[in-house]
Amino acid sequence: MHALEVLADALTYPAPGRLEALTRAAVRLPKGPVRRGLERFLARIETLSLAGWEECFTRTLDLTPIVVPYVGYVIYGESYQRGAFMAALKRAMEAAGVELEGELPDHLVPVLRYLAVAQHPLPDLVEVLPRAVQQMERTLATLDPTNPYRPLLEAVRHAVASLEAVKQGGER
Repeated sequence: MHALEVLADALTYPAPGRLEALTRAAVRLPKGPVRRGLERFLARIETLSLAGWEECFTRTLDLTPIVVPYVGYVIYGESYQRGAFMAALKRAMEAAGVELEGELPDHLVPVLRYLAVAQHPLPDLVEVLPRAVQQMERTLATLDPTNPYRPLLEAVRHAVASLEAVKQGGER
């Protein structure tokens, strides 16, 4: 499984068996900052009950979240630019066969799933995603420094950094 898919799974609502599945997926990832961040997230989450994890997820990423997990919103706010960005993302995701799973196209979960399968990702997304994830990570570090999702966002930031290498002619 692609690292971006594993990170997308980690950012979805907690469910029975998900911690075990993420732990199995983490050991199959290459050693490096993405795997380390995911492992630190899992170490923090495993100390919580499922209900505690659900509460942490909801407080962090869902209802009036600490971190707004919408790439376009983080970069553009509620503007025409975000709308145009989401429309382009939706078209690109549909072409790649990525399901939105009830989310808006600029939500981090479908964005990561899209990037895991896209041969040539939408250039606007590749351009703004690193800044958006960095801002999400900074917000969480400021408002809730001990939050278990901090190392997960750090892992996402490292995974997204590899997209910049693709954009600049490197390898993914």
